[in-house]
Amino acid sequence: MKNSNVYFITGGMGFIGFHLCKSLLTNPDNKVIVFDLQQNLFPTDIKNWKYYQNYRKELLKNDRFILITANCNDTDILQKTLETYQPGNIIHLAALSVALLSDLYPNDSHRNIFGTIFTLLNVLKNVSFEIERLIYFSSSMVYGHFARDINDNIISASEEQICNPVDIYGAMKLGGEIMVKTYHHRYGIPYTVIRPSAVYGPTDCNKRVTEIFLLNALNKEPLTLDNGGLHKVDFTYVDDLVKGTILALHSPEACNQTFNLSCGEGRSIKELAEIISELIPGTKITTNQTKPYRPNRGTLNISKAKEILGFNPQYNLEKGIEKYLKFVKEHQNKIVQLKSC
Repeated sequence: MKNSNVYFITGGMGFIGFHLCKSLLTNPDNKVIVFDLQQNLFPTDIKNWKYYQNYRKELLKNDRFILITANCNDTDILQKTLETYQPGNIIHLAALSVALLSDLYPNDSHRNIFGTIFTLLNVLKNVSFEIERLIYFSSSMVYGHFARDINDNIISASEEQICNPVDIYGAMKLGGEIMVKTYHHRYGIPYTVIRPSAVYGPTDCNKRVTEIFLLNALNKEPLTLDNGGLHKVDFTYVDDLVKGTILALHSPEACNQTFNLSCGEGRSIKELAEIISELIPGTKITTNQTKPYRPNRGTLNISKAKEILGFNPQYNLEKGIEKYLKFVKEHQNKIVQLKSC
């Protein structure tokens, strides 16, 4: 018998994982098991990271929440944990969280992005129980440069666009997708692949551009736009991503499918800076001539998720940043006080 209300989440103490756990626990029938190393592996603000780790743990305290501190590449512990709880649904989030880190630390990228999903799949093929679904979190970076029309305008990327990543992060994520689909064909493991884009929101401490710009503006530091901030991405508020993920978990039609889950609206980094400057008067915006090495992206086509899942994102960039800013303001003083101790 499948344990439909038991959810196993790798990397569940991370930014997206925390919000997903919090949402799943609102259902009193659900039990959530998190498998997370809980280490700050790469350069960031360590006290900021510790603060939000403690904050997440406090909010997730629940008799139906179990935290296992372990490495997702530890086959023995992983298999023992899965056999103990026999979850019906598995969500794989454990990975490097920011694309740039993969270029800086390629060996760690291989181990923490591709290695973790490969280890998980090898364990799943041998467990004594059946699962309902494996959710694999991929990335919009798998597309590489978005396709263009005859007038050289960027076309919104649908799931059918050929994936041709141009960075290590995207390549590792695509490799994970291929392995997930291969293990489905070879061993019958049911899956859903999710491709999010530029996720932002409360408790993020991974130095994404949204976090950096908000903190800079609050600290009266300028927001610097590389090459004028013309680069476009599909910013996605974390609550929308979580809702879409849960829809995918519960939809039979989502089994063995791939979905873009984003706002569905490409916005420039310049627009992000201008929105923040309106919310925080006095914010200075500067530009430089540095051309960021990123894929030329824009809007993700989310029509498939809308049609099959009933996905309906609620946060455009203006609404999402306003809510995110409110949260950051509430916690900034607490973090500052923590740093001064």
